[in-house]
Amino acid sequence: MVLNILIFYRQELRHAFRKLFLYSSMFFPLIACSPQGAETSGHQKADLLGLDFLEEPVDLDLKGIKERGRLTAIVDNSSTSYFIYRGQPMGYEYELLSLLAEDLEVDLEIVITSDLEEAFRKLNKGEGDIIAHNLTVTKNRQELIDFTIPHNEVRQMLVQRKPKNWRNMKIHQIEEKLIRNPLELGSKKVIVRKASAYYTRLQHLSEEIGEDIDIVEDEGDVETEEMIRKVAQGEIEFTVADEDVARLNAAYYPNLDVTTAVSFPQKVAWGVRKNSPELLAAVNEWIARMRKTTDYYVIYNKYYKNRSGMRKLVNSSYSSINGNQISPYDKQIKKAAATLGWDWRLLAAVVYQESKFNPEAESWMGATGLMQLMPETAEIFGAEDPLDPGQNIQAGANYLKWLDEFWADEIPDPEERVKFILASYNVGQGHVLDARRLAVKFGKDPQVWEDNVEYYLGLKANPKYYTDEVVKLGYCRGSEPVRYVKSIMRRTGRYKQLIPELKAPEEVLAQATP
Repeated sequence: MVLNILIFYRQELRHAFRKLFLYSSMFFPLIACSPQGAETSGHQKADLLGLDFLEEPVDLDLKGIKERGRLTAIVDNSSTSYFIYRGQPMGYEYELLSLLAEDLEVDLEIVITSDLEEAFRKLNKGEGDIIAHNLTVTKNRQELIDFTIPHNEVRQMLVQRKPKNWRNMKIHQIEEKLIRNPLELGSKKVIVRKASAYYTRLQHLSEEIGEDIDIVEDEGDVETEEMIRKVAQGEIEFTVADEDVARLNAAYYPNLDVTTAVSFPQKVAWGVRKNSPELLAAVNEWIARMRKTTDYYVIYNKYYKNRSGMRKLVNSSYSSINGNQISPYDKQIKKAAATLGWDWRLLAAVVYQESKFNPEAESWMGATGLMQLMPETAEIFGAEDPLDPGQNIQAGANYLKWLDEFWADEIPDPEERVKFILASYNVGQGHVLDARRLAVKFGKDPQVWEDNVEYYLGLKANPKYYTDEVVKLGYCRGSEPVRYVKSIMRRTGRYKQLIPELKAPEEVLAQATP
């Protein structure tokens, strides 16, 4: 064992000298041909690293992000980064990012992409401000982005299947069938995630063992967890994954072995644009503080240590990783959304906001059921039993349809009208009408929600505004409906990113009609 370790370290040392020679031979000609004192541009750096960025990084740092009021994070759909379970966003990266956004006093916007090259492009173009992809820190990547201080250290592990009848074998018999020495990877085909650090590591390993490894990048937009699944189901023989992710997924697939390391420990961190030093400093300061708190380790243990719980959660049909359902009431929601003419995921977001899919929910004011209907509203719009999920959802949809008709002439744009409908569902159309009158009086657009009508609805808790002569209903804690609309629209966007629409509303309605 000691001898193997010494050999491994000696190989790493040889490789380091070999890389130094190769880098010298590659870059000295470039320097000799460049104008003295010239700096390598973003385009040149990208080309050297195999990425073809279309433009230089946008000029957007922490000040601009705060002025905009939104931190945009680039994540992937995985059990550790970001996913939806029973309508609720979850994930190790997501929970940390939510706390970071709260600390920065901005909203959190999520952009999902599993393609690492695309993630780098989106960051560069300003379509994201931070990459939270469980990124391994490498020299190549440091040419393109700045990394935060690491929040973890992991090794890269070979993911391989145990023998078919492994349950009936003794441990030493299983070991004989598995690759335990990286030398045995010579001539083997290993398929890894596209544009990942695994590809580079295997290239180095191939040089170190003096034999070619057949390294293949998987085609398309595929997460590491999908690569692991392919190994487990026999679609491919080998892949590579970070140790924490590999061990977590081995709990889902007991036929996998993930104990053969192909690298030394490496740093894992988030990435920001190289021209965002203020954001980098703020995130680093936050991570340093967070790592001293219990919450930080509770979140980590929740996703990486509680493997039995995560296995049950991820394999659920209500998880966006392996399922396409949001709640146990999707069928009723789709039927009601069809009568309303809405995307069913928008109505699902309303139901979640109202009751978190609890059919027995009851508010202190007496609103009940999935759509939190007051008794009078439930009766008027057709729910004889407000605790019956189907009746409650349909009655809520009927009320939303009535509100749609109420606002149709005033707000002709259907996408804009949805926001007025949602605010009215939460606080009543009278207060929204007051906010529109205030908007007209103070020179804002009464047909636009964001930064116009919503602004004055939020001010209806201020005596200067709720006592204004144009206001009919007086005081209103308007910040609540403003948050209500914003939360539903944000949640709808997240549902649309991860949950398929499946069928057009008219198809659902036709199937639901006897």
